Amino acid sequence: MFLSDSLRAQERQEAYRPDIHFTPQKGWMNDPNGMFLLDGVYHIFYQHHPYSTVWGPMHWGHATSRDLIHWEHQPIALYPDSLGTIFSGSIVIDKENSSGLGVNGAVPIIAIFTQHDQLSADAGKVNFQTQGIAYSLDGAKTWIKYTGNPVLRNPGIRDFRDPKVFWHEQSKRWIMTLAVLDRIHFYSSSNLLQWDKLSEFGVSIGAHGGVWECPDLFSIPYNGDTHWVLLVNLNPGGPNGGSATQYFIGSFDGKDFRAYDTLTRWADYGPDEYAGVTFHNTGNKRIFMGWMSNWSYANQVPTRSWRSALTIARELNLDKVNGQWVLCSRPYWVNSKEEPIVTDQSYASYPQRVRLDNLSVNQSFSIVLQNTKKENLTIAFDASTRTFSIDRRFSGQTQFSTGFAGIHTAPLVSDSKQIDLELIIDQASVELFADRGRTVMTSIFFPTEPFSLIRYSLPEGVKKQEYRFK
Repeated sequence: MFLSDSLRAQERQEAYRPDIHFTPQKGWMNDPNGMFLLDGVYHIFYQHHPYSTVWGPMHWGHATSRDLIHWEHQPIALYPDSLGTIFSGSIVIDKENSSGLGVNGAVPIIAIFTQHDQLSADAGKVNFQTQGIAYSLDGAKTWIKYTGNPVLRNPGIRDFRDPKVFWHEQSKRWIMTLAVLDRIHFYSSSNLLQWDKLSEFGVSIGAHGGVWECPDLFSIPYNGDTHWVLLVNLNPGGPNGGSATQYFIGSFDGKDFRAYDTLTRWADYGPDEYAGVTFHNTGNKRIFMGWMSNWSYANQVPTRSWRSALTIARELNLDKVNGQWVLCSRPYWVNSKEEPIVTDQSYASYPQRVRLDNLSVNQSFSIVLQNTKKENLTIAFDASTRTFSIDRRFSGQTQFSTGFAGIHTAPLVSDSKQIDLELIIDQASVELFADRGRTVMTSIFFPTEPFSLIRYSLPEGVKKQEYRFK
């Protein structure tokens, strides 16, 4: 289902509808699910309530793109059934047909997801979440629920969800990473249909301010060696309140994940990145997207026909700073079309990309977005505390939630004297990538009229580049 030009124009006129971030055409959206790349097309699925702008019975929405900026809405992929609504999960391409679900040479695309039985939950049962699968034989256009669902039954645990599956080449089997209460369980399978428990991780490590959700385990090379990253989304308990994505770096032998240390690390310090996971089948690149909101106020934000956006795509890599591991995150562009901004520099033109180089860690600076009503959003760096901040106290509509207005901060982790900063600014969001992506912040905002001015307070010698997206 492709959008007509008139529908696109209508979407762009809606208040707060972003230009370069994915949003549902209508209704509610939260976690990204089942993201994968096939034949040059990026597929995203997402938690979707098509009949309301607040969270409700979950479906899997679907959209496709060739550049990760311009998206085409596709028909809803998965609907609730007798086993429950369709909670978060993942997709793999079963190239060798290990599942046996491929017929007549068609390679099956397998979706693995949590089915949530609300009737059982309301009846006081604890085993209301199970894992099921569906498969597509036509390139993800249509989906068939597996008649043997659930493929992983609940052993009697209330929170038992969000399977992220990948092929582990060393052990020649599929590995499932599953969020269970406030820890991770690992399972293995030879065929995606029967699963055996391998191990657990996280009982006494990491942040435990809330339930663990939406995990992801993957390898990343660094200086010729292979290391493993485990993403674990947490709600609540984030560094700036509410939901957030933490991560661990360590080793995985096909059975156990072992973290190198006990530090708590955050993939994004801003209040508005959650449920972030990575794409399947992207070769040697690890591409990440997250939900650009926070459970503290996601149901109350002042959009009308739709709610929530996804972050821009980000490429993940590893680095070491003063002997400590850091997951770095940078914007990932696929044939993006940008042009330098050559008009009066005091006027903003969103969506906009701002890059600053030659910033000294010993000098403070700020960038202010403002409209004619004097509403403003301030992005700043305080050299005395070595912290970045985004201040949205005066950014417009904030009264819809007591937890929305505030100053949110993130630490500088650099071991350099000079750093860089990149901002991706859309109609109602800013994403900050500092120090080659070692520090990341995401924040949404809702001015009563668009921010039309951008003011810089920068030290001398800073190189500034501004671009608008075509």
